[in-house]
This record gives sequence, C-alpha cells and structure tokens, in this order.
Amino acid sequence: MPELPEVEVSRQGITPFMLGETVMRVVVRNASLRWPIPSEIQEMVGLTITGIRRRAKYLLLETDWGTAILHLGMSGNLKVLPHGSPAGKHDHVDIELGNGKLLRLNDPRRFGCLLWTREPAEQHPLLVKLGPEPLTEDFNGDYLYQRSRKRKIAVKQFIMDNHVVVGVGNIYANESLFSAGIHPQRAANEVEQGQYQALAADIKKVLARAITQGGTTLKDFTGSDGKPGYFVQELQVYGRAEQPCSGCGALLQEVRMGGRSTVFCPLCQR
Repeated sequence: MPELPEVEVSRQGITPFMLGETVMRVVVRNASLRWPIPSEIQEMVGLTITGIRRRAKYLLLETDWGTAILHLGMSGNLKVLPHGSPAGKHDHVDIELGNGKLLRLNDPRRFGCLLWTREPAEQHPLLVKLGPEPLTEDFNGDYLYQRSRKRKIAVKQFIMDNHVVVGVGNIYANESLFSAGIHPQRAANEVEQGQYQALAADIKKVLARAITQGGTTLKDFTGSDGKPGYFVQELQVYGRAEQPCSGCGALLQEVRMGGRSTVFCPLCQR
C-alpha cells in the first residue's frame, strides 16, 4: 500500500506538470472506486490547478472553485502522460491539461478514490478528524507522551492511529520503533516521555529519508515518473524476520499485530 512517503513523492512528481494548468477534460472510465466518483468531478473542467497539497495520504488538487481529493488506496499509482496515450485495463481516470499532458489514475484493486468538494478540504469528513502531520512542528515527543497517557494499546498501534498522527504506516512504524529501541508490543502508556521524544525524532528521520529515496517499493509502487522507490534497500527490520539484527546480531523476530507483520529485535527493543 502506498504510504505517506510514496504519496509525497507522487505529489512532488506531478506538481511541475499540473500546477498553474487548466483542466481541459476529465475522462472517467470506471467510476466504481472505493466510493463512486461523483459526477461533480466534471466541475474541474475549465478550472486552473492553483495548488497541489498532501494531507495524510490524500492528494488535494486545488482550484478557485473546489478541490479534488485523491487517494491511491492499496495499489493505485499516478502517471503524467501525453494526451492520447492508450489506456490500459486499470486506467480509470484521466485529467487532461492545457499543456498537452494528462494525469492518469491507475488502480487495479479500486480501493482508491477521487472526490470533489467545494468546501475547504480540511472540513471534509475524510480529513476533519486527522491528527497532525509527522513532519511538522506540531508533532513531537511531548505531544505523543500526552496523547498516550490513558492508552493501553500497543505503542505500534498507537502511532499508526491516524487520529494521533497521520502517515505512520506499517513499514515506517516498524523502522521507527527499531531506531528508537522501543518494543512494538509495549503498552503506549508505559513508554516514557524521553522515549517518545526519541521516537518522534526517529519517525521524522525515517519518513524524510524515505521521501528522499523515492519511497519504498515492495510490490507495485512506482512514482509518477515510473521509477521505483529505493528506501527498501535501507530497511533495518521490516521484511527481515529471522535475519541478524544490524545492531546486536540477534535474530529478528516477527509477530502479527492488527493483521500486519511486525518485526523487531528482542534485545535492542525494550
């Protein structure tokens, strides 16, 4: 599933081709995504893209009249192509621009979405209750500590809760907890303030590094330019169960938490 770094890389990739351009046509080949694409999406036609932002794992294509809210779901990807490029089986939407380019949404599993709102995007039901962005000053160790005091759930599940902080998906939760030396099954309210300060700093470092490396390719993620992400080459624990820990040499262990793979070092993480 594309996570925050992959979505941010996609945002950076499409922005030079879309920002300031006029939407000439919106071609919807299959409206049956996670939520049906509303007919109001055609209101984009004739409008100029004034901003391209990311909120959590949503991309916001802003105009003076409204905002398109786009999510890549589990398998979606975006490509910038010339007008007239042949469409494949899972190429569900094209947004054609005045510069001869189009933005194409490909989504084999159809768990993504493309919605339209005339209200401020942050007031949309999908976005209004989201926690802070992890790469901003609003997110820090003191914030995590305060939010965790009455939470008995595992710390890994805690930092993956989008109401607490957005964008810390499974891969990056594994990596950040390893870097901070915190056992993923430890209760959130038992983690000390200093440990949360280290964890918040490591979340920022891991996500920033993943963005720099173009994301993490595990199955089918590529950026909008078709290039894969390379952070997979730097993973310390995720996908490395039964391999030696890079810190102490002990074999990494794997458990299932919330239906997801969780890999950790039994010695380095407490």
